[in-house]
Amino acid sequence: MKPTIYYDTMRKSVFLILFAFITMQCKETDKKQNLKFKKEVSMDNQHITEIVNKLFISVDNRDWENVKLIFSDTVLLDYTSMAGGQPATLKSSQIIDSWKSILPGFDKTHHQLGNYIFEADSDLVKVFCYGTATHYLANESKNNIWTVVGSYDLELKIINNTLRITKMKFDRSKGIKKQALL
Repeated sequence: MKPTIYYDTMRKSVFLILFAFITMQCKETDKKQNLKFKKEVSMDNQHITEIVNKLFISVDNRDWENVKLIFSDTVLLDYTSMAGGQPATLKSSQIIDSWKSILPGFDKTHHQLGNYIFEADSDLVKVFCYGTATHYLANESKNNIWTVVGSYDLELKIINNTLRITKMKFDRSKGIKKQALL
């Protein structure tokens, strides 16, 4: 067998194996996209990550009913690094109404989270993660994207046998310029 034929065969085999692996991962991801809640309360990191991810997926999908299920009745919201002011304890409906009025101004939004760090005790979980929010708005100037980068500090508590987000703080990264959509 000539070396080039051997390498071509190997390359095709590796490609097929990778393709099969990626296809399996995509099917698993599709299963995990199901936004229904688990009935039992779990304090494991995977379950907590899923709840946090569901919040941002629901916001991006404008699924306000699901956002309401993820939040507690009141949430300590701190976006002072973005807008100034003071942190405030708000009803979840106030936060949702605010987001409902702002986010439809964009054609699409996409939140990407990662580098989760957890601290938990019996009924409280503190979550730190990095976050990038990309906002897309088609326009003639072609300055279509506004990206915000920072980190989140969240707290989740068990309320009526369900983990709910009770605190949400966003710290915008310094040195990242705020882009204007023109």
